[in-house]
Amino acid sequence: MSIITYDETNGQSLRSHDEMMSMYESWLVKHGKSYNALGEKEKRFEIFKDNLRYIDEQNSVANRTYKLGLNRFADLTNEEYRSMYLGAKTDARRRFSKTKSDRYKPKDSDKLPESIDWREKGAVASVKDQGSCGSCWAFSTIAAVEGINQIETGSMISLSEQELVDCDTTYNEGCNGGLMDYAFEFIIKNGGIDTEEDYPYTGRDGRCDPYRKNAKVVSIDGYEDVPTYNEEALKKAVANQPVSVAVEGGGIDFQLYESGIFSGKCGVDLDHGVAAVGYGSEKGVDYWIVKNSWGPSWGEKGYLRMQRNVAAKSGLCGIAIEPSYPTKTGQNPPNPGPSPPSPVTPPSVCDEYYACPESDTCCCVYEYHNYCLSWGCCPLEGASCCEDHYSCCPHEYPVCNIKAGTCSVQGQPSRSDSNEAYSCQANWDLWERRQEEQLLID
Repeated sequence: MSIITYDETNGQSLRSHDEMMSMYESWLVKHGKSYNALGEKEKRFEIFKDNLRYIDEQNSVANRTYKLGLNRFADLTNEEYRSMYLGAKTDARRRFSKTKSDRYKPKDSDKLPESIDWREKGAVASVKDQGSCGSCWAFSTIAAVEGINQIETGSMISLSEQELVDCDTTYNEGCNGGLMDYAFEFIIKNGGIDTEEDYPYTGRDGRCDPYRKNAKVVSIDGYEDVPTYNEEALKKAVANQPVSVAVEGGGIDFQLYESGIFSGKCGVDLDHGVAAVGYGSEKGVDYWIVKNSWGPSWGEKGYLRMQRNVAAKSGLCGIAIEPSYPTKTGQNPPNPGPSPPSPVTPPSVCDEYYACPESDTCCCVYEYHNYCLSWGCCPLEGASCCEDHYSCCPHEYPVCNIKAGTCSVQGQPSRSDSNEAYSCQANWDLWERRQEEQLLID
């Protein structure tokens, strides 16, 4: 189904309620979305309609080089999207203490290719999905390390973002954000990093696995920073290897991007880590090829083409402000083989008769005279059990609001403030599943 229908006389969308509802139902199926909280589907439909109206309006603008579409974020407000999917952090101190290098400083004698695409050269792994964990910094780092390793060794090895999320915690903060340069430092000091197959991604903060942390499959020698505020320097760097870059990705056009050369509104508040894996030109418009970490259903099969050679020295969305890259000249450590099984951690004890898996929280689902007759397992560590004996809230947002279906830091959450309220609805599917499993066990 085409998502575009316009009135040729005034450019306005002529969509009926039934048409939008039909598109919504099709979108739900395509993206595997379902909602359990009371009224949540209706609430998301209103947001979906607002986003669809915006998409229609923007796609009707003449001579625009990119299109917006009903991607996986079409049921989120811009505030929700920014709070859930962005995670790169800037550090003012790092701007003055970074590893300086003239390796990719532009020179008059440079002869760079007109275009390059590291995907075609086998130096880019398949698009990955960070989920709702703010770990984009880890995916940006790993994309650059995978790239330089393939260039130097000829072998494409998909590496572990989860190891960075779990183990690189001196400065970086897992799902709460991080900085690519710190992640490069971690890999260097650790002597390497494990594979994605051996240390798979879970999409949440976990405990560092020492066995897998010591499985140093791919190593790097160091890391350096591209000369800042200079797109020619970035072009020279990308001509030689994939590069980690930070951009401002919080705008609604970035959220709903579907295809084309992105030239939408954005500033330089760097909040998202990605990787520049090539560049080129189309119909006189120069662009960067940017690998994202939101799965292949976003953008151009997981990629974004961003306008290159803009007037601002920072580059579009700040892409030229903080680019960095790993260096590697030697071979990798000897392959250690698969890591041994991790030690079995004790379960969470509910009472003398029942226990939950490690990192889950025991919650009473049937209470009689202050005695729990039946337990359920909330799939969150240190969670708050809600008084409905059905839902639970994460420890960062411990106050249950059963009527609204949300969790908050304190008191009644504002439904419009996504930084203060966290939907407990997301836990209910697993909660129900765990209760069903318990009944089967009992």
